Amino acid sequence: MATNFRLLIKTCCMKRMLQLAVLAILFFSCSSQGEEETGVGPDKFQLIEVDKAFSAMCREKGMKAAFLEYIDSNGVLLRPSEMPFTGASAIDFLVRQDDSKFELQWEPGGAEISSSGDMGYTYGIYEMRIKDADSVLNGTYVTIWKKQGDGKWKFSLDAGN
Repeated sequence: MATNFRLLIKTCCMKRMLQLAVLAILFFSCSSQGEEETGVGPDKFQLIEVDKAFSAMCREKGMKAAFLEYIDSNGVLLRPSEMPFTGASAIDFLVRQDDSKFELQWEPGGAEISSSGDMGYTYGIYEMRIKDADSVLNGTYVTIWKKQGDGKWKFSLDAGN
């Protein structure tokens, strides 16, 4: 009787494992559609290119010009030891910045985009060079992007540590 009971338990466990495996296969095959089918893939790579262009503008024209160009009108800036700057106060904060003493650049490490294609985020590592001090500060960042009506991407939130 004990052998039959063990066999019954083993059979039930095997059936349960098989069911879970089939569900997992179905889930992943349905959720991992090809980039060509969803249209999201190219936008994901486009978003990485936007973030790279944002970094290039920051390096070439300064942080203030780049951030003012890429911030959404309701954008949020999260900065260490500061309350969040939102909307007009974020833009005012950027206008008051003196970016002549440092150079800021970054490299996106990855990106994701919503299934609707109108929101996404990028993340990576930044480098800030202090011009007169011969020092470099490194950190990580995340930027949340929103696609505008004209198809351009603007950031709605930017944070770095």
